[in-house]
Order: sequence, then structure tokens, then C-alpha cells
Amino acid sequence: MALNDRLTGRKPPVPTDAANGDGRNNGVRPPVRGGPLPGQSLDAAPSMYSVKRDDEGTLNPLDQLKVDLHRRLISRLDLDALERIKSEAELTSQIRQAVLEFIREEATPLSQRERDEIVEQVIYEVTGLGPIEPLFRDRTISDILVNGARQIYVERRGRLTRVNATFRNDAHLLAVIDRIVSRVGRRVDEASPMVDARLPDGSRVNAIIPPLALDGPILSIRRFSTDLATSQLVQNGTLTAQMLSIFESCVKARLNILISGGTGAGKTTFMNALSSFVPAHERIITIEDAAELQLQQEHVVRLETRPPNAEGRGEVVARDLVKNALRMRPDRIIIGEVRSGEALDMLQAMNTGHEGSLTTIHANTPRDALSRLETMILMANSNLPNRAMRDQISSALHLIVQVARLSDGTRRVTSVTELTGMEGDVITTQEIYRFARRGISPDGVVLGQFESTGIRPKFLERLAVAGAALPAEMMGAGAW
Repeated sequence: MALNDRLTGRKPPVPTDAANGDGRNNGVRPPVRGGPLPGQSLDAAPSMYSVKRDDEGTLNPLDQLKVDLHRRLISRLDLDALERIKSEAELTSQIRQAVLEFIREEATPLSQRERDEIVEQVIYEVTGLGPIEPLFRDRTISDILVNGARQIYVERRGRLTRVNATFRNDAHLLAVIDRIVSRVGRRVDEASPMVDARLPDGSRVNAIIPPLALDGPILSIRRFSTDLATSQLVQNGTLTAQMLSIFESCVKARLNILISGGTGAGKTTFMNALSSFVPAHERIITIEDAAELQLQQEHVVRLETRPPNAEGRGEVVARDLVKNALRMRPDRIIIGEVRSGEALDMLQAMNTGHEGSLTTIHANTPRDALSRLETMILMANSNLPNRAMRDQISSALHLIVQVARLSDGTRRVTSVTELTGMEGDVITTQEIYRFARRGISPDGVVLGQFESTGIRPKFLERLAVAGAALPAEMMGAGAW
């Protein structure tokens, strides 16, 4: 039977012998997987987007029609047939035809605009993220923040604005959350009301539901510009072309780089950009809590942590993956973010032949990043004295790149700091570049410029040995 026949509920032609009453099927179509149970009406068929009867009474006629059409479609879906369709365009076309046929059967008068809106929204319900699917397809939006069923905010170019889209109710929002997390083997319920997940494009998803969220389910989607070309960082003013050239040389010379910044500062996007400079012939292993890095190289092995199951067992933390990665013959190890005891294993890997590693950390300044690393080493229960910890850090890391989101929503590399060694019990550093702020314009734009401090970095010799020497004039002091 054609998929469209299954979606619309049309019966296949009845074979002659069946019509003659031989008892095999008598022309009755067997129940479709996902359809109503025997003796159950279509309205009673289970649907992940079904709403309570008392909630339906509050819907306007157009929304009620969307609910009814969606329930009818879900109740007649042949899930096995849908899973065999690999082309999203073909799947969308089949669902569109079925919904249009359902609409023609309805007595409700609809304009062409309303008809098109209903078709698109039902498709979003079946194949996408429901009401926020159009927002997700808008590439200018970097964050989608759902504060309950009726309040949705988006971030564009660093600015938060509220949009008119809404979910029907909390049950509708919960169904979308469940669809997202179930795709990556996670679950969210009262026993496990917080969950981190990801979407197929690498976007990070966090959900928290009642009883922890008092005003209804909360969904946060953070998107990353994984296809952002390094040249666009220069166009956006994140850094200068000269700074980008230096970063390229540092990555190719296998310097260990720590990217520091606050939440939403652009650390992951910047690390994706830097990773594009890694030579294609090297074996890269990535370790993340929620896989969001999308490297362009061919030889990439991606590892992801695992939370405990319902019985509290089976957890795999980042530290376990770092230890295992060392046995996988990596050329470079890229850790999405260090936040616990894996910092010690990462530093030891950098000190034992796995140079050229990249990672990020939450910190407001380069000096704060060093302090946080010390705290994370203590979380590994290593009982190392302060001097030994700082020796590990100073010998493992070469550069700390501080990124920040400024008050006008722009993201800048605000400092590039080199670790130069130890003096007594203190890690010594020197700032190579900085973004000097000069004030704020009347329209709220942060004024400033990138500056070179004029200090000659110690890593220049390393770059020269690696064949990535820089012109001497690039180290001169002054504005860039």
C-alpha cells in the first residue's frame, strides 16, 4: 500500500477471493502500527501531542482544528514506513498531501493563508520542534529560550527579544522536550527532571521540568556557528586578521590553547574556528558532555559522557574518557569544556606528548582561569601541593585566549596571554594582545580597538622551528 494511502486511511482494493468471504480478511484493513486499538475511536488513539479534554475547550477553532488534524494524522501513521523514508523532502511531501486531504474533508471554511499555515504547523509537529521549528530554521537566531508554554525568547546578534510563538499548553511543550531527549537516549520525567541533550546539528539543549521548574517546563536551545568561516570572525570584529594569522601558526605549531570566557561569550564557536587549522592528516579525539563540536577534518573520533541510569549506575564522566583517549593513539585531544577532575588528566596528557590540544573553561579573566584549573585539580582528589599543581599548569599550557560578550552583544577576543613559567610559587604570564575599550557610543555600541602590547612572545621560537615563523613587524606595539 502507498504511504499516502496509509496516512489518509484509504483502504486498498479488496481482493476477489476476500470479497467472496473465504474468511482470510474480508476486506478489512489490519490495524496500522501507532493507530487506535480495537474498539477505540480515532479521537481516543494515543498521541504524544494529545491534550486533555478540559484543555481543548479553551482553544480557539483554528487551534482546535490543528489539534484534530494532528491527532488524525498520528493515529494513522505507519511508523515503519516513515522510518524507511530517508529523504526529508519526500516525507514532508507525503505528510503535506495527507493533511490537505484531511482539510478537504472538514466543513470549516478556511482561507488559503490559514490552510497553508495549518499544513506547515502540522508538518512541524510531526517532523520538527513544533511552534519553535521556524525559529530553529532562522540562522540569525543563536539561542531559543522557552520559559513555559506561553513565553518564548530568542537571541539575535547578542540581543534578547520575545517572540509571538507559543505552545498550546505544558503537555505540548513536554512532548517536544521528550522527542528531543529521546533521540539521544536520554529521558526526562519527575524522577529525572533535568537533562542535557543535543540536536542533530550539534545545538545544545537543556530542559528542566516541574517540580524543579515552578512555572512549567523550561527549554533552552543554544546554537553554535559550526560552519562559521574564520574570515567571518574578522568581519564580525571578533579579532583582527593579524591575530587570526598568529592563531593559525600557533595551532599548526601544536601549542596548547585554553579558551576562557563567560557563558555565551562564544568559546565553542571560537574553538570550532581554531580547530579548522589542524592539519587534515592528524587523528583528533573530541570529548564532550553534549556533542556540539563539528570539526571539518576527516579523521575525527567523537566521545561523549553518559549520565547515570534510573538506578544510578552506568555513569561515564569526562575524566574516564580522557584516560581512555590516551590509549586511542590521538594526535590531538580536544575537550569541549573542563569543569571537574578531568583537568588534571588533560594537563598530564599535554605534558606527555599530546601537544596541540584545545579546550575551554568558564572564567572572567586569564588569571581566574588559572585559579579555576587549580580548583579542578583538587576535585580529582590528587592531593598535589600547590607548587606541583602550578608546575603542571605552566608547563602544559602555552596560551590563554579570553573571549567576552560585550554590553552591545558583540563578541571580542579581549586578551591573549602567554604562560611563561614560574617565579617561586606563582605562574608568570604576559599579555600579548588586548582589546582596549574606550567607552560607549550614544547608540550603545562599545568603542575600542585591538592593541599589541609589543612584548615578544616566547613561543615565537617554537613557531619558527615548526615552519610557521611570523614577520617581526607583527609583534610591534600599538593599535591593530
